[in-house]
Amino acid sequence: MHPFYKNLALWLVISLMMVMLFQIFKQPNRSSLSISYSDFLNMVENGNISEVTIQGDDIFGKSIRGPFKTFAPKDPELIKLLRNKAIQISVQPEDDSTWMHVFLSWVPMLLLIGVWIFFMRQMQAGGGKALSFGKSRARLMTDGQEKVTFKDVAGIEEAKEELEEIVSFLRDPKKYTRLGGRIPKGVLLVGSPGTGKTLLARAIAGEADVPFFSISGSDFVEMFVGVGASRVRDLFIQGKKNAPCIIFIDEIDAVGRHRGAGLGGGHDEREQTLNQLLVEMDGFESNEGVILISATNRPDVLDPALLRPGRFDRQVIVPIPDLRGREGILQVHFKGKILGDDVVASVLARGTPGFTGADLENMVNEAALMAARRDKDRVEMVDFEDAKDKVLMGAERRSLILSDKEKKITAYHESGHTLVARMLPDTDPIHKVTIVPRGRSLGITQQLPIDEKHTYPKDYLLNNITIFMGGRAAEEIFLGQQTTGAGNDIERATELAHKMVCEYGMSDKFGPLSFGKNDEQIFLGREIAQHRDYSEETARIIDAEVKKIITDSYQEALHIIKENMEIMENMAMALMEKETLNAKDIDDIIAGKDVLGASPDKEK
Repeated sequence: MHPFYKNLALWLVISLMMVMLFQIFKQPNRSSLSISYSDFLNMVENGNISEVTIQGDDIFGKSIRGPFKTFAPKDPELIKLLRNKAIQISVQPEDDSTWMHVFLSWVPMLLLIGVWIFFMRQMQAGGGKALSFGKSRARLMTDGQEKVTFKDVAGIEEAKEELEEIVSFLRDPKKYTRLGGRIPKGVLLVGSPGTGKTLLARAIAGEADVPFFSISGSDFVEMFVGVGASRVRDLFIQGKKNAPCIIFIDEIDAVGRHRGAGLGGGHDEREQTLNQLLVEMDGFESNEGVILISATNRPDVLDPALLRPGRFDRQVIVPIPDLRGREGILQVHFKGKILGDDVVASVLARGTPGFTGADLENMVNEAALMAARRDKDRVEMVDFEDAKDKVLMGAERRSLILSDKEKKITAYHESGHTLVARMLPDTDPIHKVTIVPRGRSLGITQQLPIDEKHTYPKDYLLNNITIFMGGRAAEEIFLGQQTTGAGNDIERATELAHKMVCEYGMSDKFGPLSFGKNDEQIFLGREIAQHRDYSEETARIIDAEVKKIITDSYQEALHIIKENMEIMENMAMALMEKETLNAKDIDDIIAGKDVLGASPDKEK
């Protein structure tokens, strides 16, 4: 029987019971002998009645034979007759009970029945019920939901190929098992935030003609002990019933972290959940046809037992997209947008190195919103450029009014970064420099690399530190003072120099040696301390080497600026006048051309 009709039948039975109960208990004191009106008058005349109650046309009373009731016509002489016989008379208003009166009379009973029905239904098996704490909260993808396919995924072709093979396994397993092969049990998607791990999983759900269960790693752990392990068991029970199927666990590091982290001991709830997950993936009972796909951006904290073959047989790296990948992602996000004729995906892809798929999607969306705010009928290239600057540098804060003195300090500071970056060899080209406050900065010098970098030479790192020092050097030479504006530059330069000495082995004194190991509490996430595996004497030498790198780079920045004083002056003046300079403006200033003759260019 359909659940709707079962519920309807149940409520009909309950309603009939309520009506019957109401009729039975409505007037318990009225269960009396019915007599005719003539007999009633005879009993009055004979003095056999002691009291009567008149309610509309109904008369109730007590006689020597017991309680009685009768129906009286409109008799004007009745009251006089009763008074002559000294009978006690009571009069009540006519009974006009409504359904609301009935309902209010039975509110307590209704509440009891409702609570009873609620708890009876909750005790039935099924995920998400109040008393079903141990049931899995996995959501089954249905045909009615919006589908994502592999056509909607771009920029990560190698990862797509791995997962397309998984879908092929499920569609035609005999093709792969006929030679004795075994279908992988698990696939771990590893990549930085925003690279498209969850999107890939949604694409698998859209491509595979098998049930697809999705759940988050945090859905397993509750305040009740043992709930996580119970939910893991129930999840795989559902998987076996629907095999072949795919189970997707997003952010698996919520339950898959190293065991024995020291927080909670061996009976920690997360560890119980992880132990159950390990057993279900590869224990005594086989889970044929159930493929587990998980995603994480913290593979370093996962338990080694989870990563071994037989559990997660494959680790698929989902990288940050390269130039071609970014162009493909932009083409995907251009769908549904009304674009101008000047929008070229390859140009935008070249200007967005390091952007993830999520960053590119955000940029395209911001560009569409900007075009709408400007009352345009299509999204043009200038909108994409402004959106790119907003994503990279933050929104403009033109409401923040800088004094002339602060504006001058910021202009010389940013000109120092720009000049040093242009004069040093093998540095990333300057894309734009601005003294319009953006985000948390009063000014920004933006560099965009020409191509992708996967390793960084020592000279490139030293040049970067010198560029960091350019702002402070310009302040001291032209303004004769030091400001807090260089605080972030100094912090980044010191961190980079320390890594060169302690991690990259780029110190002349130490050579290729590594110092210090990060101590990390597994359940706390980031490094909270650094283990010193070196002596105090080594620590002093490390400090001296870091200081030498910073001071040498600072002297180099001072030297470059002193040799190009006139260019620095012109660049700072142009910045104070125009507020924003692009790459062409900077090249013109260095070439000695006048850029102030043109109208101010706020954003090119």
